[in-house]
Amino acid sequence: MAKQISELKLGILGGGQLGRMLIQQAINYNVTTLVLDPDPDAPCKHISNYFENGSITDFDTVYNFGKKADIITIEIEKVNIDALEQLEKEGKKVFPQSRVIRLIQDKGVQKQFFKENDIPTSPFQIVNTREDMENSPFHFPYILKLRKDGYDGKGVMKINSAKDLDNAFDAPCIIEKLVDFDKEVAVIVARNSNGDMKTFPMVEMEFNPEANLVEFLISPSTFAESLQQKAENIAKNIASAMNITGILAVEMFVCKDGELLVNEVAPRPHNSGHQTIEGNYVSQFEQHLRSIYNLPLGDTSSITNAIMINLLGEKGYEGVAKYENLEKVLSIDGVYVHLYGKKYTKPFRKMGHVTIVDIDREKAIEKARFVQKTLKVIA
Repeated sequence: MAKQISELKLGILGGGQLGRMLIQQAINYNVTTLVLDPDPDAPCKHISNYFENGSITDFDTVYNFGKKADIITIEIEKVNIDALEQLEKEGKKVFPQSRVIRLIQDKGVQKQFFKENDIPTSPFQIVNTREDMENSPFHFPYILKLRKDGYDGKGVMKINSAKDLDNAFDAPCIIEKLVDFDKEVAVIVARNSNGDMKTFPMVEMEFNPEANLVEFLISPSTFAESLQQKAENIAKNIASAMNITGILAVEMFVCKDGELLVNEVAPRPHNSGHQTIEGNYVSQFEQHLRSIYNLPLGDTSSITNAIMINLLGEKGYEGVAKYENLEKVLSIDGVYVHLYGKKYTKPFRKMGHVTIVDIDREKAIEKARFVQKTLKVIA
């Protein structure tokens, strides 16, 4: 007889807020969770069944940790893939699969994959040195991205002119054509080992221009149904082409001419799906668990309008975090605060998020703007 979900130990590489929210869901299924993180005070430390302080990029550490679990998953892509490959060879289940993480770790390989699989994406060029950049046929301005280790807006810069190349990354990069887009949107797709797939409704995103982080997210989208369907189909096509097991977040640009272009993908629960905890019948975290344990996928429909705001550390503050005006925002109906258990704040550090739900979309947006203005993370 197949083992039940509660009999299979779940190992999570990374103990940040994504791991924390995954564990909060895993507790409902009696799943034993093991976490490996380099931060001795990681957000997952006190809620996992077993916490190990160690490197997620070191072969031996990841390999020995993985041997303790039955299923291994990630909450960040920067992990030791060779160790995960070895664990797979020895019969451990690794979801997303190590080959998927390897593909996504390198933005150059990721873009080539899109091209080879007819996934719409912006024109690009792979460059290895500053000299390659200087000789690029791409016209200014364009976007320069590090091929590896970029996240949360880091590792991305706009090159306006040849003068900016003096300060450009001196490492393997990709150059992307600057896209004239109307809005950034995202679709999260889940796929289990049986190949069953479900997408969450498309969401619209607004970014903090200084930190290049999602600041404000609206679900569901009000774009035409045909465009939303197209976005969901693109997400499914990518998940199928990758043959992924787990959750895949697909960020896209809606261009001025109505075309959709894939920007980036992430093979794990994602910032663009936090609102699903209150806003949808199944959350992205539960859906990820269902996917990797090969269970039936849940109903992804929206229950109501949901706005998600990232709580970022305020500029000019560094130290023990203090949440200013928390009571004020909690006095409003439909406001749900999620703090990530991080003791220290610094400018633009993700400290939590707030979801605002309301059957009236305009009211939800109005409340969210108030929360955004009122609730501050200081020290």
